[in-house]
Amino acid sequence: MLFVVSNANKINDLEVFMRFPGKRKTKHYFPVEERSAREELESDIGSSDNIYIVGIDQLLVDIEINVDDDFLHKHHFQKGQSFIIETKLADSIYSEFKINGKISGEFPGGAIGNTLHNFSVLADCPSVALGTINKDITVGDYAYKYLCKTNSNVDLSYLLPCSEPMGRALCFITPDGERTFAISKGCMDDLTVESLPEKVIKNASALLISAYCLRNEATPMFKATIAACEMALAAEIPIVMSMGTSSLVKERKSFFHNFIRKYVSVLAMNQQEGFELIGTDDPLLCCSEIIDIVDLVLLTVGKRGLYLAGNTEEEVARHTKEALHTKSIVDYNKFEYSRAMKRKDSVKPIKIYTHINPFMGGPMVIKNTNGAGDAALAAVLHDLVANVFHREKIPNSPKHKFKYLTYSSLSQISKYANRVSFEVLVQNSPRLTRGLPQKEDSLEESYWEK
Repeated sequence: MLFVVSNANKINDLEVFMRFPGKRKTKHYFPVEERSAREELESDIGSSDNIYIVGIDQLLVDIEINVDDDFLHKHHFQKGQSFIIETKLADSIYSEFKINGKISGEFPGGAIGNTLHNFSVLADCPSVALGTINKDITVGDYAYKYLCKTNSNVDLSYLLPCSEPMGRALCFITPDGERTFAISKGCMDDLTVESLPEKVIKNASALLISAYCLRNEATPMFKATIAACEMALAAEIPIVMSMGTSSLVKERKSFFHNFIRKYVSVLAMNQQEGFELIGTDDPLLCCSEIIDIVDLVLLTVGKRGLYLAGNTEEEVARHTKEALHTKSIVDYNKFEYSRAMKRKDSVKPIKIYTHINPFMGGPMVIKNTNGAGDAALAAVLHDLVANVFHREKIPNSPKHKFKYLTYSSLSQISKYANRVSFEVLVQNSPRLTRGLPQKEDSLEESYWEK
């Protein structure tokens, strides 16, 4: 099982800038033997300020409330979906449950905010959040809690201060574990094009966005997201998109098809969102269609784990050493040991797939499903950025003979994403509260001696 190596790993007694994903020895990442190469690496290792990701988010605080189905019916809330509600209604519901002591938790949220936090926890690497926040922050309010519970490596200095309160997502949890989100917007849609730090975006290793930011074309947030994507596209920065919720995809299917085709390189979604976008609930067929227009897709399928699919160059496709599996695609995992590439960087691109069941069969008790997909995406991002970092440090490495998108194979990334997702499922917070262990208790000691 893959995990994150610790900060203690060094290159020639010099601290590594970022943790690398997976159980590997440092020498596998930096196979440098020649003295001149070592000296060059040592002189440059501290100058990695350009290794970071940028994310645009509707900053939110998640407020978890346990309810029954009657409550959802009473307010005509569609179970399992995400939708906007008026501020007065949000205030009323919040006050009622707060007085009765039925609010189970208040956490910093937002799909992109969660992913940026998780990425920085895993990689020990900077990320930059773009969005809006209330300009008058007081101890104990929503904005204060957001700041306190966000990893210190997430740079919040580019947030746009606004007079309105920050957004709230009332997360209603029914006895069956399903989560329904009613969102009070506050200032979450007020990010302006003028406030975007163009240089920061164009020098990033990836731009992370969410479909939620594209919900309403009349908002400043929509225009800012499009502008940021144009900046990233011009600088050839990979754009990574999280789909959000199936009802939004269904509502704006044609728009998202066109948007994804034009801008997106990596797409993350669950099975329901994939169905609304593509029209099939078969995960493999869904992935197969999506990677005709993007370079890499992460598709989560709940209790059945997750799928990864991408493209690679036929010449360097690596056969799996695992048993071949056939579902809707014959021997779909045949090349799961391959690293993903952008289609435009391949002479003869071929499609590659992998699937993994939940880590250890899934937790005995699932405490939280909110954020599991964000955690998996953070792991994928970690691998993408590790590839950028390694390419900068060792550009002549055989690892970069071709222009790969990922550092690891689809098989290895899926294991890593699966493990990180598990860590969120077994805790109450939708964000990682700690990094992964250096050694997994579930693995034999002999594994670590290899």
